[in-house]
Amino acid sequence: MHKLPTSSAEKGVSFTVADFMEAGRDRLQLRLLAGGARLDRIIREPVVNRCGLALTGFFDSFAASRVQLIGNAEAAYLRSLAHEEREERFKALIDHKAWLFIFTAGREPGSWLTDLAERSGAVVLASELPTRYFARLATFILEQLGAPRTSLYGTMVEVCGLGVLFEGDPGLGKSETALGLIKRGSALIADDLTCIRKDVASNLVFGSASDATQGYMEIRGIGILDVASVFGVNAIRGEKRLGLVITFKRLVEIRGEVDRIGQTRRTRKILGVDVPNIVIPVSEGRDLVNLVETAAQQQKLIASGYNPVAELSERLRRRAEQPQSLKRKGRTHGR
Repeated sequence: MHKLPTSSAEKGVSFTVADFMEAGRDRLQLRLLAGGARLDRIIREPVVNRCGLALTGFFDSFAASRVQLIGNAEAAYLRSLAHEEREERFKALIDHKAWLFIFTAGREPGSWLTDLAERSGAVVLASELPTRYFARLATFILEQLGAPRTSLYGTMVEVCGLGVLFEGDPGLGKSETALGLIKRGSALIADDLTCIRKDVASNLVFGSASDATQGYMEIRGIGILDVASVFGVNAIRGEKRLGLVITFKRLVEIRGEVDRIGQTRRTRKILGVDVPNIVIPVSEGRDLVNLVETAAQQQKLIASGYNPVAELSERLRRRAEQPQSLKRKGRTHGR
């Protein structure tokens, strides 16, 4: 069995036809018709392409390196051609460097194409799915396989609907904080090591656990926890958009550097995307669970356009501009 790609790359992950077939085994219903010896070829451009015009001999702007779909329209056109011309048109596609073809809607080309593919080094697949469904699902799988990705040491939790990643030195309480949040209704995404994927179209990053560790946590003094078994299935999540990075640092290390009012907006660049970042000082007696939950709620307000620092500054400005008599009157009514 071929393994799915696991390497990290900021510009995208290389993957083969075999990886694509493995990832889409169930959803795409793929069958191999020709080119079984070349399943290790790299799919350089993870996009599907309808090669209709190219079959007529028009090759301007032909995206040869993409996955070529042969749907009902293309199949009907091929059937309208004489055998020699049909083979000649398809050979022209291969001569223009197209090499991966997928017949959809349960159509198969016959031995004329499979023999040509074996001679020319092409790969031919088939699927029972209608072309429009296949194209949508294949696009999603190709984007998933080729997406820029990396791994970060840290624990990620869904807090108040926001994906929050905790990072910091070992022993600062990342997993314990996550555990406290889970007991208050949050959900674990990944513990200790978080896999990050970038969605190129939306320029957003998403976090998840590795397949091997999803749903498990390590708590010092307790050991390994199966979170779903202890807290229920609602206590775990799959993939979640990363909306906030919280960096835990010992207070003694950053004394005097803490932003007391939150005026400075920090970000962490992850796979080229700026993710909001705050630093929370860790010291004995600080309630990290409460602080993280509050930080997540605050970040959701800020993301919606609300700026508490600007709001307070404007309130103080208006008060400073009031006549002294109004200020004294306000203090009197306050009593």
